Amino acid sequence: MDAWLSDKKTIQRSKRYYAHFDVRTDIGRMKDYVSNPKAVAAHGFYPFIHYEMDMSKFKRGKGVVPKKRDICYAAHIDRCIYQYYSHILNEKYNERTTCDGISNVAVAYRTNLRKSNIQFSKAAYDFIRKTENCYVMIGDFTHFFDNLDHAYLKKQWCSLLECERLPKDHYNVFKNITSFSQWELTDLLAINELKDNKAGHRALNKQSRVLTAEQYKNNRSHIQPNMNHYGIPQGSPISGMLANLYMLEVDKQIHDLVEQYHGFYMRYSDDFIVIVPDEPNNNALNVFSEVRAFIASAPRLKLEPSKTQYFHYKEEKVENIGKAIDKGADDSKKFINFLGFSFNGTKVFIRSKTTAKYYYRMHRKAKNIAKTGGYTRKGNHINLSGLYTLYSEHGAKSKRGNYFTYIEHAEEEYGQDEEIRHDLKNNMGKIRKVLKGI
Repeated sequence: MDAWLSDKKTIQRSKRYYAHFDVRTDIGRMKDYVSNPKAVAAHGFYPFIHYEMDMSKFKRGKGVVPKKRDICYAAHIDRCIYQYYSHILNEKYNERTTCDGISNVAVAYRTNLRKSNIQFSKAAYDFIRKTENCYVMIGDFTHFFDNLDHAYLKKQWCSLLECERLPKDHYNVFKNITSFSQWELTDLLAINELKDNKAGHRALNKQSRVLTAEQYKNNRSHIQPNMNHYGIPQGSPISGMLANLYMLEVDKQIHDLVEQYHGFYMRYSDDFIVIVPDEPNNNALNVFSEVRAFIASAPRLKLEPSKTQYFHYKEEKVENIGKAIDKGADDSKKFINFLGFSFNGTKVFIRSKTTAKYYYRMHRKAKNIAKTGGYTRKGNHINLSGLYTLYSEHGAKSKRGNYFTYIEHAEEEYGQDEEIRHDLKNNMGKIRKVLKGI
């Protein structure tokens, strides 16, 4: 554990440059504190800072569909504690899943798999192709993190540690990630007489703390505690690990069921896929019914009806059979979609929704430049190379990389026989078209 605490990558991952209620620090400087159970057991956690992230989506035929995601970020010392305990739980979790034979089921937030969603999606599609004739269930949980039941989470935590009661340090971490409190970013900006825009955010984050001790004391009425017996904040270093922990029992049940039918089960956070070969004595409809029952057995765990889909794959053709299995299922999708990739029965390609998001962002950026005539408010000429670096193939090899870097990785993994970038032809021309007239 000392080696992990002193590792450069561990320290780098713990660093955050935003301002919070405490001064900036990292796990390297705080390793003696975070690894001291007595200190953690007595630690007083700060409120999270909360804001809504714009996750608006562009859908063909519908335009921009507004969507917000709640994001909470922890104080620097709290983040280090969450990171340390996430590592402890992850090590235990890896041991447990290996022992249970489900180490390749939950693939998100893991420390030992070292693979990407490209490789995970390929494993699923390779299984479908190899099976040749099978039934597929695609599922998504409704507001996953927001609905994690605290009592059930605590039970799974105790199970992982093989104890009846959580140790005092673990209990304090559990208590503060479930009975957490938050402070709105907009209120912090207002207290500092800053506007809720990029300039205001930059000015706030230049401060050593978001509030002085006196400001904090005088404005405690802004603190909002989580009064529910469910839900954990998204964005903390331990949230993903706890989501996997919550699913430990259900993952085991679904895996063992599907394995009886020589099938395949994989879950990436709140997205999952179940594949059942169409063989004699294999009743896929019954299997899917049992999968739904296992999910329903976990408190507050619910399938999102609009994202639950069922398919039959045979002779290189995909057929949506949703309504035949579940009246509430989505039967509008013609392709199998999993982890950002679509499969039409013969070829794999980037999901159209992902590509639409890329074009929406590119078009918005280019349109803003075109509106200004290519000049900033101060009259400086806007260098268009930055736009091309962000949104064209020319930027794929840049230091930061871009969407096309991801596309190239996908092509390397899947091979050139697929149609990974079938929706991305002539993207340079599309950028020029928007910029025409500058």
